[in-house]
Amino acid sequence: MPQIRPITDLRNTTEISELCHEKREPLFITKNGYGDLVVMSIETYEEMLETVRTDTAICEAEKEYAADGVLLDAKETLSSLRRKHFG
Repeated sequence: MPQIRPITDLRNTTEISELCHEKREPLFITKNGYGDLVVMSIETYEEMLETVRTDTAICEAEKEYAADGVLLDAKETLSSLRRKHFG
């Protein structure tokens, strides 16, 4: 369940930091009862970025396959890449 806190709680930075690290998920900050900010640990942010990068790569690969319908054999492709880049 998402953590939601009022903006006044940001005064206690140590508690907010500990909560973000402990829960390993974003903390939603409200202002006048409406969503205003999202606070999270650097680790959580980096994990989210990596997930986005992976999802983007998969989406691009699916589009490429849909466009030309060509699949490559993994063993042959990896062998070719090894020869090309590692001698």
